Amino acid sequence: MSITIIVEGKNDRSRLRRLLKPEIDILCTNGTLNTLKLETLRKQVGDSEVYLYMDNDSSGKKIRGVLRDAFPDAEHIYTRRGYAGVEGTPDEYNIAQLEKAGLEEFIIYPDPLPY
Repeated sequence: MSITIIVEGKNDRSRLRRLLKPEIDILCTNGTLNTLKLETLRKQVGDSEVYLYMDNDSSGKKIRGVLRDAFPDAEHIYTRRGYAGVEGTPDEYNIAQLEKAGLEEFIIYPDPLPY
C-alpha cells in the first residue's frame, strides 16, 4: 500500500522530503482548502494510507479539521507548539514524530555526528 503525507505548504514538504524515501508522496494544501482542492487531494491520494501533518497554529488546526472530515481514517502527526510550523521543526523532532506514526522504514536517517 502506498503512503501519502499531507502538509500545508511547499516548505513543509521540502523539510520532510529530505527525511523520507521517495516512495512516500507528500502533498500540499498550499494553505487553502476549497471544494476543488479537496477533490484534487482525494484523487491524488487514491487508496493510499494518509497522514496529516499540519502546523500547530490556528490555521493548521483549521486545515486539520477539514482534512479530518475528508480523510476520516487518516493518521495524525503533530509538531510541538512553539516551533515555526512543520518547516521550522528540528529534524530530530520530525524524525521522532514520523517514528511514532510507524514510518521508520521510510525515514532517511542523517549520518551521526563524528565525535
